[in-house]
Amino acid sequence: MQIFLTLSLVAAAIGSGLVAGIFFAFSTFIMTAFSRIPAEQGIAAMNSINVTIVRSPFMGLFVPTAILCLVIAVLTLIDWRGGASFLMLAGAALYIFASFLSTIIFNVPMNDALAKIGGNGTEAVQLWTAYLRDWTWWNHVRTIASLLASVAFVRALMIV
Repeated sequence: MQIFLTLSLVAAAIGSGLVAGIFFAFSTFIMTAFSRIPAEQGIAAMNSINVTIVRSPFMGLFVPTAILCLVIAVLTLIDWRGGASFLMLAGAALYIFASFLSTIIFNVPMNDALAKIGGNGTEAVQLWTAYLRDWTWWNHVRTIASLLASVAFVRALMIV
């Protein structure tokens, strides 16, 4: 059981860290770059990313890391290990709720709305402006949560 838990923590730390890095890129320069081009081009670029990402290796990292976090949470509840268990649960909760579920609840619906609009009319520009602000804000949440989850898993590894 100890080896499985250790390997799970290592994989979750790496997975959540990599996801944090991807989200960090969007928060720090991709969305800023998109905000500097005409709305029609920004919408087209983001829609292309949104179509591509669901068929990319990212999904093979994002979803399995969430499943792994569920496994870690269950293992932690079965075999409580004090402070290490608190860190494991915190990491799992951060990733599952603030990274994975917030994506489904907030970012994906915004992506779906963006996919339904095109052109550079007033409606498209207004949606794009709101999208850039709101999507990026939730992406900041996902970035920080994924990074903190990775840190929690690494710290748990140090004391487990």
